[in-house]
Amino acid sequence: MQDLTQGPIRSHILKMSLPIAIGMIIQTFYYLVDLYFVGALGDVALAGVSSAGNIAFLVIGLTQILNVGTVSLISQAVGRKDKQEANLIFNQSLMISTILGLLMLVLGIAIADSYLSFVAADEATIESGRSYFIWFLPNLALQFALVAMGASLRGTGIVKPTMVVQMVSILINILLAPILISGWLTGYAMGVAGAGLASSIAAVVAVILLWVYFHRLEHYVAFDYKLFIPQSRKWRKIIAVGFPSGGEFLLMFIYMAVIYWVIKDFGVDSQAGFGLGSRIMQAIFVPALAIAFALPAIVGQNFGAQNPDRVRDAFKQAVIMVSLIMAIINALAIWQPEILFHPFTNDPEVLKVAVIFISIISFNFVPSGIIFTCSGLFQGLGNAWPSLISTSTRLLSFAIPAIWLSHQPNFTLEKLWYLSMGTVIFQSLFSLFLARREMNKRLTVSLN
Repeated sequence: MQDLTQGPIRSHILKMSLPIAIGMIIQTFYYLVDLYFVGALGDVALAGVSSAGNIAFLVIGLTQILNVGTVSLISQAVGRKDKQEANLIFNQSLMISTILGLLMLVLGIAIADSYLSFVAADEATIESGRSYFIWFLPNLALQFALVAMGASLRGTGIVKPTMVVQMVSILINILLAPILISGWLTGYAMGVAGAGLASSIAAVVAVILLWVYFHRLEHYVAFDYKLFIPQSRKWRKIIAVGFPSGGEFLLMFIYMAVIYWVIKDFGVDSQAGFGLGSRIMQAIFVPALAIAFALPAIVGQNFGAQNPDRVRDAFKQAVIMVSLIMAIINALAIWQPEILFHPFTNDPEVLKVAVIFISIISFNFVPSGIIFTCSGLFQGLGNAWPSLISTSTRLLSFAIPAIWLSHQPNFTLEKLWYLSMGTVIFQSLFSLFLARREMNKRLTVSLN
């Protein structure tokens, strides 16, 4: 257990965010390797995998409920020095993850065809997406257990074991990708199905490694099968705290689905270009996400220990750090956007769409970083509803005008990207307003 209620706030942010960032960078590197080999299969494969991969936002939404609820409640219990409560939350979280993982397998099979038919540009794209998703589904189901264990460690201030496990599993994924996708060494190429299978095998390894770590090395929170017995009150508490953040990602799933639906009439090249640009943008967001993911444990422990000044300082430091980093990346993306995409496609139309997308959307980098940081604050305070409210305003301000624009005779993709940029800037300002209001309300109450 790492006590985050003492010592310099900035040091805690850096100490926690660095391992998180390393893990995310390695994971991003896998995505890029995966993208490289999938991109070599052509624009249909790229569009199919991108369309199917958007279902991951649905899974992230569900895992985020578990993630945020577990981190928030365990970190606050640690701040109160209540080890018994932290262990109870950990084991209840694992039980929830087991049930949700099984449900994911059933749900994924049920919705895959309907979703792909809704967003994909043609039958070939649908088939490509289906082939990838079926093999990728076990990976999605196992994410619940991985999130429950990783969130529990993060709530106690420990992030390195999760990072190491991520590194090992992703290295396995990277090694398997060319073998399964392109048939290296074996001569048997599975195509996009191989990309999904590589991810699923890596997830199995990650679950096993974290399970071994908890059994042999972790002492503050540990498996206790007596505590696996479902306790409805704890389940409601975990879900109540985490639901708003999960709802954010569910709304992002809808947001991305709207974009794929709106642009499908522009053809496979446009969907492939947008999918490529979105994947690269996710990689760019790693530094901001690492800081935002470190913030809930720091805020939660200090909130539980009734240190309001340290909570405010943590948020301020995180906003400054994120804004500076994302501003630098924004400048680089505007300067040479083409170099981000050349390794993944030689198709001039796909490249054109991706370059225009990132050139416009790059102005969202700083506002997006601020949104992530506000979300981390809300999670640490144990009330993520402001994040959900903020994301809802973005969806409404984007989806309705986007659908209207798509029916206009002079509609272009550039107008869609400008609309997205404007809604993100608005959301960041609204999130800052909600963050200030939430700190004034909850930090004052915590002292009474």
